Amino acid sequence: MSLPHAILTALLEKPSSGLELTRRFDRSIGYFWSATHQQIYRELGKLEQAGLIRALPAPAPPARGQRREYEVLPAGRAELADWTRRTEDPKPIRSALLLRLRAAAVVGAEGVADELRRHLELHRVQLDEYLEMERRQFPPERDAEADRLRHLVLRGGIELERFWVAWLTEALEGLDALDRRR
Repeated sequence: MSLPHAILTALLEKPSSGLELTRRFDRSIGYFWSATHQQIYRELGKLEQAGLIRALPAPAPPARGQRREYEVLPAGRAELADWTRRTEDPKPIRSALLLRLRAAAVVGAEGVADELRRHLELHRVQLDEYLEMERRQFPPERDAEADRLRHLVLRGGIELERFWVAWLTEALEGLDALDRRR
């Protein structure tokens, strides 16, 4: 049920059209909650039907294909506030990479190191991107509560990427050690 809440959050930050939301998901929210263009538009329709958002009035008579901007209604703000107070247990990790390593234990690790190196590079690139975002978006003087909370989200992403870089490095070293013993 988190996609509607991600959309409500984004719309409370700034009323937007579906296309603008898709772009914003690609640049920020999508780093930790991804959604396709179609999912966003489908969810906008559901949120509007539920009375949580509304399309802003168009400045001129609507034309075919004209984008509609949406804003959150009081019921949507209340739903989002209620959702932030709910409890939720952590979800188990589902990782095809970890499953591949487990499978390699029974069928052999040939080719696994290449995939680990590829993932390591992807995580290094993502870490560098997050660190650059942190440098640009969160200078020390940005200390409002909303900024601190957004920064915490980014810090979570940074620490996850650091974990993956360290773990993948360790995994590759372990595979190299196994190869040397053969």
